[in-house]
Amino acid sequence: MSEDSQSPLQKFVDKLRNSRDFTISLLIHVILVSVFGGTVLFQAVQEPPDFEGGGEGFVGSSEPAAAPPPQTQVTPPTQDISVMATPVNTSTVTAITTTATSPMNFNMSQMVMAPPAPPAPTAMAAPKPVAPAAGPGMQMSAADASAIKAFTAWGKGSGSGSGTRSREFEFVAYIGQYGGANSGWNSTISTVGDTKGVINNGSLPNLLAYMSTRSKNKVKTNYDKVKAIKLDSQELFSERPPFIFLTGSKDFRLTVAEVDNLRKYVRLGGAIWGDASVPGRNSRFDLAFRREMKRVIPDKDKDWEELPKNHPLFDARQAYFPEVTAVPPGINFYKEPVYALKIYGEVAIIYTANDYGDMWQIGLLPDGKVDMRKNEKSASVALNDTIWNNRLIYLRNISEASLDLSYKFGTNLVLHLLTRWDSKVKSAPSL
Repeated sequence: MSEDSQSPLQKFVDKLRNSRDFTISLLIHVILVSVFGGTVLFQAVQEPPDFEGGGEGFVGSSEPAAAPPPQTQVTPPTQDISVMATPVNTSTVTAITTTATSPMNFNMSQMVMAPPAPPAPTAMAAPKPVAPAAGPGMQMSAADASAIKAFTAWGKGSGSGSGTRSREFEFVAYIGQYGGANSGWNSTISTVGDTKGVINNGSLPNLLAYMSTRSKNKVKTNYDKVKAIKLDSQELFSERPPFIFLTGSKDFRLTVAEVDNLRKYVRLGGAIWGDASVPGRNSRFDLAFRREMKRVIPDKDKDWEELPKNHPLFDARQAYFPEVTAVPPGINFYKEPVYALKIYGEVAIIYTANDYGDMWQIGLLPDGKVDMRKNEKSASVALNDTIWNNRLIYLRNISEASLDLSYKFGTNLVLHLLTRWDSKVKSAPSL
């Protein structure tokens, strides 16, 4: 029978027979939808409670809560992960159950991993403690006052008059000797007999000789005993000099022992006096001295300060030479202010950046004339011939008048260092 002569029914049966796989698949889907169409395939997971909501907390009461590791937080999933099939009829069928492990059945111990252990700390040496600087605002204790009073006993009496002219003093001064720089600049350091570090001549001996001569030895400076002293030496405490004179023209760095020794020295009442051998700011010595002295007094709240015009150093009522009421010009007419670092409000470190030391290499006689004396070897006793002979070439402001003014200023500065603790010690609490 040809295909065209078949009836429509016969054609339909033939198509079903040829597509039996499709028909079987269709029937299975109809049965499954009819049976399970209105049933939830998976239980919906409820949204977890808030962390701060109390009650069961993040994990339900049926599951023990694992203690969370320190500083670790895990945010729970919040989306609804229920799967619903589109219902075909209203019949209800029991939910499908399975014994297989569901990836949705997790707990905190499965989800949260312990944080990695922190690396073991590297062993480091404990920093060396630094004694706090006695700043200007600190109250001097009775113990400090007693120690300073004992250390600074350079005066022989209060005198009957006012100011420093009525008093007598005696002391020995030293030039600080430090490694790595020309610390003996503007002085001649030599060995006399068994004594090392003797200063034969130079700026500091000339200044002290001027003081002794002009005061008729009421200010006994022992200018012929000036010595160089190492900054880490215990002589600072046995000899009790009122100040250590530091000068030079080069960069330098103090050792830890030198810094510690100088810190102890200034806290007992001594002073450090720096004078640059190159006048003005930002020379190698200028930068080094300011930097290293901040190690001696490591007070981060205080820095170098200019001494004001009303400072006792310029007070005509207290100064030995009342006519010096301002900073005199130094070499080449430099006129930088006087700078200081203080302890308990008093000068502990003082700095003159105008190179007075080279001016004081020209000695003056009591009558104010330049000291041209020679020794038996025809060498100048109190005169640096190089400076004097070049005073009109590359070194200016070297005349008898300017030299005398600088010497008077130096005298006032030294006497201020001798007397600056008097009022503080008297007003301190008694032991």
